[in-house]
Amino acid sequence: MTDDFMPLDGWDHVELWVGNAKQAAYFYEHALGFTRTAYAGPETGVRDRASYVLEQGEIRFVLTSGLRADSEICKWAASKGDSVRDVALAVPDAANAYRQAVQRGARGVVEPHWVEDDSGRVELAAIATYGDNIHTFVNRSEYAGAYLPGYEPVAPNGGPSRVGLIAIDHVVGNVELGRMDEWVDFYARVLGFTQLTHFSDEDISTEYSALMSKVMTDGEGKIKFPINEPAEGKRKSQIEEYLEFHGGPGVQHIALQSEDIVRTVAALREHGVLFIQTPDTYYDIVQERVGEIDQNWDDLRSMGILVDRDEEGYLLQLFTKIVQDRPTLFFEVIERHGSRGFGLGNFKSLFEAIEREQALRGNL
Repeated sequence: MTDDFMPLDGWDHVELWVGNAKQAAYFYEHALGFTRTAYAGPETGVRDRASYVLEQGEIRFVLTSGLRADSEICKWAASKGDSVRDVALAVPDAANAYRQAVQRGARGVVEPHWVEDDSGRVELAAIATYGDNIHTFVNRSEYAGAYLPGYEPVAPNGGPSRVGLIAIDHVVGNVELGRMDEWVDFYARVLGFTQLTHFSDEDISTEYSALMSKVMTDGEGKIKFPINEPAEGKRKSQIEEYLEFHGGPGVQHIALQSEDIVRTVAALREHGVLFIQTPDTYYDIVQERVGEIDQNWDDLRSMGILVDRDEEGYLLQLFTKIVQDRPTLFFEVIERHGSRGFGLGNFKSLFEAIEREQALRGNL
């Protein structure tokens, strides 16, 4: 990047606003293998909410519930269900990141400010993105505490061992028909991102529905934001279903990296995590398409793991079923071997699998 006006150090955390953070935290610990590391709530002097910080590898999730009916968090959970509110980015200077973003047309949500306690101080600021979501800029270079001032470290809640998830790979947003390019332009203009790849409705389609997607990335390729919009189709697409049940644009799924996807998926299945079903016929042709890989094909078939190759290498991926009652948020497990892609060769079989789930819900 020639003009890096927005240096980013990586992902800081993803915060979900949920109906019952205590119970959601239990699911993330015991199903997804996260470890509880910090807490804020009435016991720590926070009067309006309860937040649980969960970590695994470099991944940090924060689950937050409101405590009173008039809370904006309670209203969020009532209107959108459990879903992502904030995709926070680690920066060397939050005030500068905020100033640069707002100068380039972003809407400011939280002015730059410092919060501090005995462990040091953290600089925070936030801007709006699609829907009601935000990006918080976090500079924690002067902080040694568990998470943020106001949070207390906690002992792990006896959860199972970690399942081998190591980092956030990408975070996918769904926006309305005709607005994908507007948000592509937003990330280019406001954060200095470039377009990594583009999938048309011909790339991602079935007999009934289609979507279009563009992937935006920062200069170093650490942060990747695919942005989807529905395309015209005979029936309702998964994106339209999402927009309807979420009440507008939002985060559709979070992709989490694994170094050993077979072991990770096996552990997640053992913990009760449900995955989209891969038809057995997929494996009749995929070996020929992908060629030689390090993994055992029988292991991949037994776990339903998808494989794709591009000119830079190959990747393995699998998508969970939806992780709450509304057909909105789900997760992806991904293992990369050189490929920087997103599994283009798997889109059709994945899309058909998602449509089978949609049909069961009566929303196709």
